[in-house]
Amino acid sequence: MMVTVDSLVLYVSDIKLSEAFYRQLFQCETVKLSPTFVSMKCANNISIALKQNTALTPPSRIIGGGTEISIMQPSQKAFFALYDTWKLLDIEFAQAPQAEVYGDSFIVLDPDKHRIRVFINKNNE
Repeated sequence: MMVTVDSLVLYVSDIKLSEAFYRQLFQCETVKLSPTFVSMKCANNISIALKQNTALTPPSRIIGGGTEISIMQPSQKAFFALYDTWKLLDIEFAQAPQAEVYGDSFIVLDPDKHRIRVFINKNNE
């Protein structure tokens, strides 16, 4: 039986800072499920949730970074339009647009250093 993934949870050190970051970056609304847990429906089939790392049960030894969200763009025009839009925001870039083996890619970092990679699949271009 195939399992359907419906959410991805990122552990964050400051829930309010991370919520503001993702709302600005993805332009989507958040739903506060508790003071330490926020969810965002950013696509048709998946939600991204933020969980305050000090409120994890059981506690996790993995804190900060270590996760990468991938966002595929349909064209170079869309890829560079998103890059130009995000350059106007006060966010940290880990990598400017560059050619990779699979296509062009750039990376931004959230406040906990989780990566958000935007790319073009050169086979779909």
